[in-house]
Amino acid sequence: MIDLKACPLWLYRLLPFLRWWPDVTRVTLKADAIAAITGSLIVLPQAVAFATIAGLPPQYGLYAAMIPVVVSALWGSSKHLVSGPTTAISIVVFASISPLAEPGTAQFIGLVLTLTLLAGVIQLAMGLARLGTLVNFISHTVIVGFTAGAALLIASSQVKNFFGVEIPRGAHFHEVIIHFGRHILEIEPWVLAVSLVTLVSGILAKRTLKKLPYMIVAMVVGSLFAALVNYQIGADNTGILTVGALAASFPPLSLPDFSWAAIKTTLFPAMIVAILALTEAVAIARAVATKSDQRIDSNQEFIGQGLGNIAGSFFSGYASSGSFNRSGVNYASGAQTPLAAAFSAGFLLVIVLLVAPLAAYLPVPAMAAILFIVAWSLIDFHHIGEIVKRHPRERIVLALTFVGTLIDLEKGIFLGILVSLLFYLYRTSRPSIREMTAPMEEAANPHRKFAVAAGDDPRCPQLAMLRVEGSIFFGAVEYVQQHFRNIDEADPGKKHLLLFSRAMGFIDLAGADMLAKEASRRRKLGGGLYMVGVQPDLCEMLRRGGQAEIIGEEQIFRHKGDAIRTIYSRLDSNVCRDCKARIFHECHTRLPDGTARQDTPAPTA
Repeated sequence: MIDLKACPLWLYRLLPFLRWWPDVTRVTLKADAIAAITGSLIVLPQAVAFATIAGLPPQYGLYAAMIPVVVSALWGSSKHLVSGPTTAISIVVFASISPLAEPGTAQFIGLVLTLTLLAGVIQLAMGLARLGTLVNFISHTVIVGFTAGAALLIASSQVKNFFGVEIPRGAHFHEVIIHFGRHILEIEPWVLAVSLVTLVSGILAKRTLKKLPYMIVAMVVGSLFAALVNYQIGADNTGILTVGALAASFPPLSLPDFSWAAIKTTLFPAMIVAILALTEAVAIARAVATKSDQRIDSNQEFIGQGLGNIAGSFFSGYASSGSFNRSGVNYASGAQTPLAAAFSAGFLLVIVLLVAPLAAYLPVPAMAAILFIVAWSLIDFHHIGEIVKRHPRERIVLALTFVGTLIDLEKGIFLGILVSLLFYLYRTSRPSIREMTAPMEEAANPHRKFAVAAGDDPRCPQLAMLRVEGSIFFGAVEYVQQHFRNIDEADPGKKHLLLFSRAMGFIDLAGADMLAKEASRRRKLGGGLYMVGVQPDLCEMLRRGGQAEIIGEEQIFRHKGDAIRTIYSRLDSNVCRDCKARIFHECHTRLPDGTARQDTPAPTA
């Protein structure tokens, strides 16, 4: 018996599924199998529809939901992400290849397979290059907005099947709503009845039958009700459509077009598909992970998606990505490990091979009702409420991501990422700068307990003390520089400036140059710039560019006591003689020029 927990690190990297394999038990296998059955039933009509959207024969959608799903699940990091054909990727594939070849032809299929292979290679290369950190810029708010928007898109895509109202193919969300409103009187009553029976039975089963998979219960109830209605009234009179019989075959081996012309014409579309598919897959994985409390390795997801598409291109599958529908169903059905996704591909194959004719009895309205339940469960009402109530800026990010996703799935998430990054840059470009002072009761304390100055707290008339909390980089230089200048412009006597630097995150070349210029400016005013508590890496940055020499190595201190003693000796004794603040320990014994004090500080109110 091989101890998988003792495997070398390189083997884990080569076969990442060894990490979770020891967690597989009879209990998890049962849960994964139940989730897989549900997922395989859900994907049947979707795969056929997506292949049609992509301009491919219907069976290619089924093939894309088999081999790529297994590979992506075993080499990915998410327990619940299920890959396969998606609406967005299908549309991109059709838009990219249809100008090059007639949809459905052998040439068209060959180019699609080439695009799929190249997209997989690009994704794999990005994963191996550890570029998965790029998706860390997708904030939680963006994920919440994207999930909610995608959930409504799922629901809108099923309006046609739920109500029996004809909706133009490819209609946007708002077009679906408008069209449905105009044709609401055309609702097929028996289609709606099947949908409602399935929907209600699914909700009741979820609440009461805890041990049974509510989605399968709902589909069985809906199918039986549809069969009864068709028997009593006649299938020709009810308008209830079924999935229809499917061709039974294994995913056949295929060969992409390796000609230079094919690679040249599909390379750029493959890059677009690769990036969009990765964004969609990782966003979905993270969205589900927020519910399952699982850690996602973005680099491993890149590798899994890439290997899945590479494998799919040799088994008649076209470009795939993470599926919101199937991943949501997989999680809601109680999947425990990635084996659920792999099992779903196996069950789908069994269904296609053995019971494909039975798909003719599965009512499309029942499938639509199931997807309505899934869409509702994907909306994170709790976090949406928290964001709307307490976070004004995040509220804007949420709204733009949500609306953008409804307009265009991928552009929506990119818009959310862009806006959240802009807000982040705005915040970091305005680091917190707090004025510091020493309370009067601490004046005799040699340990220098400073505090944030407030109201009428006494301040040194010659030395400004600031604590910079944040990074001084090119985007923050102007803000910080203006803050420094405002000090002596408001009070010309404050020619000396001490920076408490322990809370500085980092500093780039522009920030280092700004500090050097500020030091030179204050030196001309007759004062100086001083820094205390400088972190080693920040100090190294100043030395590397020569700015530390301009500021003065002797004016960069490790301890506050050393800084105050040095600065105090450089202050104007005439000003100090009449000063009543005396916030420093040195103020009480002697003047900056060394003369002993003959007076005592005035009492404070």
